[in-house]
Amino acid sequence: MTAGTTTPPSIQTKPGILHSKWVQLLLGLLCMMAISSPQYVWALFTKPFLAELKVELAALQVTFSILIVLQTFFSPFQGYLVDRFGPRLLLTLGALLTGLSWILSAQITTVWGLYLTYGLLGGLGTGIVYVGVVGLMVRWFPTSRGFAVGMVAAGYGMGAIVTTFPISSSLTQNGFQQTLMVFGALMAIVGMIAAQGLRIPASLMQAVSEATSSMSKVQSVKPLAMLKTPVFWLMFAMMTMMSTSGLMVISQMGAFAKNFGVADAMVWGMAALPLALTIDRFTNGLTRPLFGFISDRLGRENTMFIAFGLEAIAMFAWLNFRQDPVLFVLLSGVVFFGWGEIFSLFPSTLTDTFGEKHATTNYGFLYMAQGIGSILGGPIAAMIYGSSGSWIPVFILMIALDATAAILALFVLKPMRAKYLAAQS
Repeated sequence: MTAGTTTPPSIQTKPGILHSKWVQLLLGLLCMMAISSPQYVWALFTKPFLAELKVELAALQVTFSILIVLQTFFSPFQGYLVDRFGPRLLLTLGALLTGLSWILSAQITTVWGLYLTYGLLGGLGTGIVYVGVVGLMVRWFPTSRGFAVGMVAAGYGMGAIVTTFPISSSLTQNGFQQTLMVFGALMAIVGMIAAQGLRIPASLMQAVSEATSSMSKVQSVKPLAMLKTPVFWLMFAMMTMMSTSGLMVISQMGAFAKNFGVADAMVWGMAALPLALTIDRFTNGLTRPLFGFISDRLGRENTMFIAFGLEAIAMFAWLNFRQDPVLFVLLSGVVFFGWGEIFSLFPSTLTDTFGEKHATTNYGFLYMAQGIGSILGGPIAAMIYGSSGSWIPVFILMIALDATAAILALFVLKPMRAKYLAAQS
């Protein structure tokens, strides 16, 4: 909370069950799960949308980029609104917009209609919920930010496990219009109900006091001051690199699985693509609290080096075994295991560096890197494929970005951040 602002309506003076940090973690997890499908099952909708709208893949993938860009580029402002008016009101609105984005997408007849519904409304809705929940968790868990942020981020990464096969089945049986309407309504209902219980700590200083015995208090830095520091921009560049790789896979997986000849192959009695997407959601969720927990103990940059390096190795192996359906499915899970932790490691590192007072808004600025990654991994990657006729150059570029981010974490970010914190103490 900043001085001079009115008390958000979400703060209660009497403690109760809703002021348990574990209840808040659970509610945040449910909110994240409710709004995860627009991003993580997009690959299932590319084929029916291409057939319905009769556009090129690169034009269709602009929808995905709009979703991520608006989810991220408005996040500093959305973070400010959450700080100003409280999480309950803003996250209720976010869940409603997310559900409406699918319901209205079912009615579109042009790609521009898809941009405005699935892209614009979905991006604004999911962005409000995502940045709001992450901002809450770094306040409720000052001594274990990596774990707490990782848990709610896991909800975003794993939430689509619940919906991937039902959506895939519904697309086959009912078509994409009814699928969007039914699941859009469910997303809105679940998210809005969970948002009603969200609170910020009744006393921010009380929450902060948990950390004083085990770590020195970090000076809180305002967003504009943070934007003037080289350490922020290094983190921004690294998150852009890692976001580009993961979002390329998320947005293009349906297309390159078909190109590799494995999309419709049967693996253990199930179609390879939806099976891979389901496994991916699990590993993408598991990695977030796991590596967050590890980073609370091993150190942020050391953990980044391990995780980002794993992502590069997994992408290399995936490319080399791309035509084997079983290995395609299994390695896709390893790829996401090496990627999803960025959503626990980066916000935790940022708050460790610039303090908690402006954590939600500050992370909103860093989260904009995800928007740039969506452009590079979405339409730009599709254009590279279109011009070369092969996904191999795209994969090579993603591997290089992953490896570069790993090296930067250990050999540049670690000493730079240590020097910055020493200067602030």
